[in-house]
Amino acid sequence: MNVSVRIPLPVLPEVDEELDRFIALRRHFHQNPELSTQERDTARRIAELLGGWGYEVETGVGGEGVVGTLRLGTGAKAIGIRADFDALPISEATALPHASRNAGVMHACGHDGHTAILLAAARALALRKRFDGTLRLIFQPAEEIAVGAKGMIRDHLFERFPVDAIFALHNWPGVPEGIFGFVDGPAMAAVDKAVIEIVGRGGHGAAPHETVDPVLAAAHVVTALQSLVSRNVPPLEAAVVTVGSIHGGTASNVIPDSVELQATIRSFSPAVRRLLSERLPALVKAQAEAFGATAEVEYRLGMPAVVNHAGPSQFARETALSVFGAAGVEPHLAPRTASEDFAYFLEERPGAFLFVGAGEGAPLHSPHYDFNDALIAPAATYWTRLAERFLA
Repeated sequence: MNVSVRIPLPVLPEVDEELDRFIALRRHFHQNPELSTQERDTARRIAELLGGWGYEVETGVGGEGVVGTLRLGTGAKAIGIRADFDALPISEATALPHASRNAGVMHACGHDGHTAILLAAARALALRKRFDGTLRLIFQPAEEIAVGAKGMIRDHLFERFPVDAIFALHNWPGVPEGIFGFVDGPAMAAVDKAVIEIVGRGGHGAAPHETVDPVLAAAHVVTALQSLVSRNVPPLEAAVVTVGSIHGGTASNVIPDSVELQATIRSFSPAVRRLLSERLPALVKAQAEAFGATAEVEYRLGMPAVVNHAGPSQFARETALSVFGAAGVEPHLAPRTASEDFAYFLEERPGAFLFVGAGEGAPLHSPHYDFNDALIAPAATYWTRLAERFLA
């Protein structure tokens, strides 16, 4: 269970004075989660709040996306800060007072918290009025199914709302609470998927010599796939190949005609991604043929890696150090092997993706997860100071 106790990091008074309100707002979002592409009520609430603080608000951007714009002074620079706000098709098991009221849907990744953080910063920035330029707050739908960022880009996000750089953050359980973590270059992995069908010749389990056993071939395929990272990927590079699904057969004494496997493939560099996309199908087919079977491989390219740009990444790190000091910053956090569709924004504009530690607790995408409300104040303070420094 998470608590709303404030962690000992500097917090702006404009954030602190309304902190309870934003904790309550976060818990409201948590109680009323909406699946990707269905985030209508959440988007409506975001737009109402931004409009009340004086932002120009555009809704329906790339689906349920919301963009709030605030201009001050005569500065020509523009900054974008993004938060995601969709939920997951998971049944919540926290039994918290603010647990999800929507059966089978929950905020198991902290998007409710990311949204509350950016809204708290939005209010503080509007009150303080200490920047010179254009502030774009981008509330993105459908991150969990990897269509939200692409949808906003297709809807001409950056032509309609130009920015010189764009930033986003993600809470991360297991990283010490309140620590802001930064990664140079690739910060989150590209994610691809392979659907493999091993085809043999079925028959009676008591007469395996009369069959071509796809179960045996599939078992060897699973083992052989582990050699891709250990023997094909350069030792100083990182990759993951996981077979997470295997289906075949209906009875213990019947050898089936075919077996299906599904694998997730994670990588950080284009060269390794290309290598895996070539080697995996070749290895699977050769392994199946060794047992007299055949294999078909559907290799689906998914999201690219989240690759931080050097300048914005260094600026984001320096901002955290200036606000929180060295004690509140992990300047060289290890990359995460999960994926994020913020990658598509970084292919379009310079920017950086950073992390804030959520402390101990259930991992992301767990039915026992709940966002740590203690992060709202320092993270909103961070976004406020980042925007003010960028638009100084």
